[in-house]
Amino acid sequence: MGNFKVMTDDMLVAHYLDGNSKAFDELLNRHKDRLYSYIFFLVRSREVAEDIFQETFVKAIVNMQQGRYTADDNKFYAWLTRIAHNLVIDLFRQERNENQISNDETDIDLLNNQAYSEGTIESRIVNTQVLKDVRRLIDYLPDNQREVIYMRFYQSLSFKDIATITGVSINTALGRVRYAILNMRRIAEEKNISLTLEAV
Repeated sequence: MGNFKVMTDDMLVAHYLDGNSKAFDELLNRHKDRLYSYIFFLVRSREVAEDIFQETFVKAIVNMQQGRYTADDNKFYAWLTRIAHNLVIDLFRQERNENQISNDETDIDLLNNQAYSEGTIESRIVNTQVLKDVRRLIDYLPDNQREVIYMRFYQSLSFKDIATITGVSINTALGRVRYAILNMRRIAEEKNISLTLEAV
C-alpha cells in the first residue's frame, strides 16, 4: 500500500476511491487544522465551525465518490476550501438577506498596474509588526474582504486559488485585497492604530 504520509493528496484520493479508508484519514489529518481555522475565522463560532467543518468533509466524500473531484496538480485543499466557502456563504445567506452592498464587485484591471501587483502588496503587509496591527483591523472589514485577506496573508494562497475558492475572477480577488488594504488604512487612522506600511 505504501506510506500514506509521503503520498500527494491526489494519490490519497485515488487510494480512498479504491476502498482504503485510511487514505481518507490521512487527508483529514493533513488538512483539518488549516481548514477548521479558515472556517472559524469566517463564522466566529466554534459550534458553527464544527458543523460546517464536518459538513465540508461529508460533501467532499460524496463528491469524490460521485467522481466530481478531478486530480489537478494536487489542488485538493483549494477544492476542499471551496466547499467550505460555499457552505459558509449559504449560512450567511440564511442569516441575513444580503443587506450589505459592496462596491468592489466590478472587475478592475489591476494585473497591468505595478502599484497593485502581488509583490508590492506583500512587501507592504507581510512583516511581523504590521501583521499584529492588521489582525486588529481585519475585524472591521466587510466579509468578502476579510476572507481574502485571511486567505492571502495567513494561509499564503495564491490569487488564482483565492479566485477559484471564492468563485470570482482573479481581478476581483486582487481588487478585494486592494480595497481591504485601503479600508484598513482608513480604519487605522479612525481608530488611531499605528500602521506603517513601507515598501521593502
